[in-house]
Amino acid sequence: MSFEAAVHAQAIELDRMTLEMCAAAGSGHPTSCQSLGHIITMLMFHTMRWSPDYPNYPTSDRLVLSEGHAVPIIYAAAAKLGVMVGKDPENRRKLTVADLKNFRDLSSELEGHPNPMEGFPFFDAATGSLGQGLSVAAGLAEAARLDGIDKRIYCIIGDGESREGQIAEALDYLIDRKLKTVLPIFNCNEFGQADRVSGQQSADVLTAKLQAYGFEVKAIDGHNPAQIKTAFDAFNQAAGDGGKKPIAIVARTIKGWGCPSIQGNGWHGKPPTGDALKRAIAELDERRVETTSALASGDGFTIDPPAEMAQREVRQGELPLMSETMKKMDMESLLHAGNLATRRAYGIALRALGQVNDRIVVLDADVSNSTFAEMFRKDPAGAARFMECKIGEQNMVSVGAGLAAAGKVPFCSTFAKFITRAYDQIEMAINSGANIKLIGSHAGISLGADGPSQMGLPDVAWFRAFTTMKDHRGNPGCYILQPADAYAAYALTGVMAEYEGACYMRTLRPETEFIYSDDVVFNLGGFEVLNEGRDVAIVAAGYMVHEANKAVEMLDKAGVSASLVDLYSLPFDTEGVLDIIGANNGNVISVEDNYGGGIGSAISDALTESGDAFRLKQMHVARIPKSARTPDELVKACGLSAEHIKKAAMELLGV
Repeated sequence: MSFEAAVHAQAIELDRMTLEMCAAAGSGHPTSCQSLGHIITMLMFHTMRWSPDYPNYPTSDRLVLSEGHAVPIIYAAAAKLGVMVGKDPENRRKLTVADLKNFRDLSSELEGHPNPMEGFPFFDAATGSLGQGLSVAAGLAEAARLDGIDKRIYCIIGDGESREGQIAEALDYLIDRKLKTVLPIFNCNEFGQADRVSGQQSADVLTAKLQAYGFEVKAIDGHNPAQIKTAFDAFNQAAGDGGKKPIAIVARTIKGWGCPSIQGNGWHGKPPTGDALKRAIAELDERRVETTSALASGDGFTIDPPAEMAQREVRQGELPLMSETMKKMDMESLLHAGNLATRRAYGIALRALGQVNDRIVVLDADVSNSTFAEMFRKDPAGAARFMECKIGEQNMVSVGAGLAAAGKVPFCSTFAKFITRAYDQIEMAINSGANIKLIGSHAGISLGADGPSQMGLPDVAWFRAFTTMKDHRGNPGCYILQPADAYAAYALTGVMAEYEGACYMRTLRPETEFIYSDDVVFNLGGFEVLNEGRDVAIVAAGYMVHEANKAVEMLDKAGVSASLVDLYSLPFDTEGVLDIIGANNGNVISVEDNYGGGIGSAISDALTESGDAFRLKQMHVARIPKSARTPDELVKACGLSAEHIKKAAMELLGV
């Protein structure tokens, strides 16, 4: 009984602290926190093997708070335990109870929702956009399995949140991949933001669903210390001895536990203040008297430390030249052919990277035979580091974020069109500082026959938004890479692997002629000048470089001297591109095989900011395309053929 009393006492203290910190901030979700007080107490003060002095130690058990708005209860526990915080790993300090009054302050490490990049390294990823945490937990577990580390991953999910489709994707993934070291904990407090949760998310229905997935479900009272401990002990035993089924917990809880005056609907995200706060704290004090009578003065908790991190050699070699790799793979005939799809060059590069860099992991969403990520899977050196995510792009990206948090370099590939399903997950990964690489295959209209349902068209504009801001490291939020040929795609895959940060590369379905060779060096932010002219600069990327190259030849025959720039990276070297445009009297045409808001807009912004005189014609896909038998047909139908580019240049020049 004294242990249970100690849990009650600590949970009640944490609940009080969350009420006070949210009241001080004027915002927050204390009632959600109170539904988790006992579970967090049991996890952070007793069950998890971790060290407050080294909160992100590699072998530590991890806690992913998918229900991110309940983060004050974590901060309260961290303050009691003196968890180290701070953005600089060399200059961290112990969090104190006094720090809690700065919750949500601009200068504080205590964000309104979890984010390790703001100085709270206890977490591995930014959460709070609901539905993503369980996938992150799966990624952490995948990394631990690859590294041979015995760690447990606990993930707390709200009952209303469980309606998110990504939760279903993650549950499937856990079963598929037999990740028994992840414990999904469903916090069933029965209330969402606006009203009660649907009956489909009730504790009983969730239990049945989880059992149907293949989990052994522990249904418990989330405020009963003995039941919580028994469930956690069962999970740890099953995870340690390879139990037959993974375990999930469905915890019935009370939103605003201990404080009847703030329970029920209407208190989500609304901290009590003034007399309401005094009343709530008084109610908690009454619960303390009821639940802690058996508490002895010596009762407390012991946290088991994480295991020592074993030293292991990790290869991080560089990508060899493409010609060397293809000779090694008996693919010299493809080199001699003079053309190769950029998507295939990506697969070749992945395979080569897998043989020299142990940090590389590859995820795909049931299209690896089209993205050519299967080349990594089929190589014995990479097979164990390939994760098939099936048709679940959102889960794939968040699993990648978890892998990145554990020190891996994840390459996540699918069709560029399907990447759009995971925009939210990508943004949260960028917020988390994830070192994630995203590849959108079959990009643009050159896909041809399959039509617009398979074409990535708004992707460049969306990703470009992240090129206009800085991440937590001071670098562009994301680089967009659009290789025009196989050499560029191969080399840029290696560049992405070396870079610490988010990248998105578009690859093409059709084969394209070689423009480059092993001798060309590609860099993030770079570009290549393929032809120097004096009348007009044509700036293109990806498939459109080839059309633009034809247009340059046509213009030359018409007496027009055109420069051709392969702008394979966004953002780009602004000064260098402006110099080329200036050398062409400020005349510039941008050509891209996607909707607007991409290359043309980036050039326009640069020119406008420079203050120089210019004339810009933006050419991009301006209507919903349709299927066509060949890429050439569709390029012409969309007004982006070499003839169209030539005509646009002549009109711009008035000739």
